[in-house]
Amino acid sequence: QVQVVESGGGLVQAGGSLRLSCAASGRTVSSLTMAWFRQPPGKERDFVADIIRNNGATYYADSMKGRFTISRDNAKNTVYLQMNSLKPEDTAVYYCAASLGSGGTHPTAYDYWGQGTQVTVSA
Repeated sequence: QVQVVESGGGLVQAGGSLRLSCAASGRTVSSLTMAWFRQPPGKERDFVADIIRNNGATYYADSMKGRFTISRDNAKNTVYLQMNSLKPEDTAVYYCAASLGSGGTHPTAYDYWGQGTQVTVSA
C-alpha cells in the first residue's frame, strides 16, 4: 500500500516562494508517476505538474510553466514542488498524488492521494 504525505504549505505574500514536499512510503517514488494537483475554494481539483516514473520526464499546466518546478529525491523518497513568483490566484489546497501507471492530467489517473496542504498567497 502506497501512502503519500504532503508538507510545506503556509501563508506567503505575492511574489514569494514556497516549497512543498511529498514523502512517499510503500514504493519508491522513482517507480511511481507523482503529481501535484490543487483545489481552490469552491472549485475543481486541477492538475499542476507531474514527474513520470522511471525516466523522470516532467509536465506542467500552462499557467505554472516557468514558475513551478517538480522534482524528486530518490534517496529521500520524496517529491517536491518549488513554487516561485506566487500570485493570489495560486491560493488553494495542494495535493500530492501517485500513479502506478503513466499518470496524466486528470485526477482519476492517480491511485493514491495525500490529505492536502493549504497554500495561501496574500496580495
